Amino acid sequence: MSSTLLGTLYLIPVTLGDDNIAQVLPALVVQLAQQLEFFVVENEKTARHFLSTIKTAKPVRELTLLTLNEHTVDKEVPALLAPLLAGKNLGVMSEAGCPGVADPGAKLVELAHRKGIKVVPLVGPSSILLGLMASGLNGQQFAFLGYLPVDKTARNLRLKEIEKRSQTQNETQIFIETPYRNGHMLEAIIAGCNANTRLCVACNVSLATEFIVTKTIAEWKKSNLPDLHKQSTVFLLLA
Repeated sequence: MSSTLLGTLYLIPVTLGDDNIAQVLPALVVQLAQQLEFFVVENEKTARHFLSTIKTAKPVRELTLLTLNEHTVDKEVPALLAPLLAGKNLGVMSEAGCPGVADPGAKLVELAHRKGIKVVPLVGPSSILLGLMASGLNGQQFAFLGYLPVDKTARNLRLKEIEKRSQTQNETQIFIETPYRNGHMLEAIIAGCNANTRLCVACNVSLATEFIVTKTIAEWKKSNLPDLHKQSTVFLLLA
């Protein structure tokens, strides 16, 4: 199938919270999103809020929003390409800031490549990369690990493995947690890691309440710990 007959898949970054759109998204990104009529989104409610905020050319109620999230089974993904196969452009938006990074949008992107559909990533905020930039940790070698195990014993074992890998490879280890478990994660890291290991806590990145601090574990133990409960947080560790 000729690519000239296909639409373009745009990966549209969104803000990481109720911040000023003009401060974190280029004007050209907003302008492009304003003109699209078809979207694949992770959460329809927040997507509609974002689209209403940027004032799309068509009323939001007239836009087509299809859902792709952790509950979407693989066999349902091909149907999401329908607008593209019909020659219409399609935008992907996630809850993670940048689609395809730490979110299910990668499944759609993978399939688009198989179909010869042009994929265009747009510039916007990624809490993972912004956290790494501000951490002072190794930005030449790093790994994003996603979520660690929920079980306490398994989580502590995984933290030990992560710390050992970081030490042997001189590699920054980046991971996240469900917001209501952030406090437990921070306590587990401080309790289980070596005194000289450096930990960066990057919370509410790009928002007015942004908190990004890097300390050794020994220094964290002497500090008043931040309240991370239900706050978007990225943990970065370098042993």
